[in-house]
Amino acid sequence: MMTDTTLSIRTMNAEELGLAINWAEREGWNPGRYDAALFHQADPSGFFVGEVGGQAVAVGSATVYDEHFAFCGLYIVAPEYRGKGYGLALTQHRLAYCGDRNVGIDGVLENVKIYQRIGYVPYYENRRYKLIAANKKFNSAAIKPVNREDLAQLLAYDRQCFPAPRELFLKEWLEQAEGMSLVYRVDDVLQGYIVRRRCVEGYKIGPLFADNADVAEQLLNAVQTDIEGETVLLDVPEINKDAVTLAECAGMKVIFATARMYQKGLPDIANDKVFGITTFELG
Repeated sequence: MMTDTTLSIRTMNAEELGLAINWAEREGWNPGRYDAALFHQADPSGFFVGEVGGQAVAVGSATVYDEHFAFCGLYIVAPEYRGKGYGLALTQHRLAYCGDRNVGIDGVLENVKIYQRIGYVPYYENRRYKLIAANKKFNSAAIKPVNREDLAQLLAYDRQCFPAPRELFLKEWLEQAEGMSLVYRVDDVLQGYIVRRRCVEGYKIGPLFADNADVAEQLLNAVQTDIEGETVLLDVPEINKDAVTLAECAGMKVIFATARMYQKGLPDIANDKVFGITTFELG
């Protein structure tokens, strides 16, 4: 029986990050099979564990992307230790790590008021849509697998749609095992890209960034062709009405939602090009 109730917080290494991913699976979050190593690339110093008596009781991430932006996620308190203040202590530690940056989260809807009390402001919902993959037609002349020649344009495109550069993370994300990464290019101009990752169950898509709904639909169709019958999840920001319409017209159903919240205002990005976010954990 544990007698020492003092919480100590430390940074997790890449191997230990697997604990947080296992907890996420236990919570029903259906993480990617390779998320531990991939997430660690985003910020090797940004994953924390709270321990009592040497036993892990809470985990959480704070991914610092640059001097202006960070994102907190992967926040889980072990069920038997909830309500003891450990989660708040871990959150305060993560915010201290983020410093004076604008910090974002995808907060569970029923906890929005709690997040507001520590400085977060809700702006819109990210809605998780589910579909069953089908073999659909797409523009094969414009859509190709990502290759090295695409990287410079892809990184520049990504920066339009994400509040900070994330080159090291994206290089790994695009090439992950059992994944698929596609670009939409016409006349040597990149007009969008999509990434699919293998999860505990089925697949998740993210990001899906595109110039318009037609390009997004073509990419969405293309990424399904070899996994017919599998479950596919796409996290859609309802601030982009075209993205919501695309998901609904594709017959996708909402199964979950979060509140996208920020500490210092809505980032200035091309929200009209964001048809699917990267992850709830990393933004």
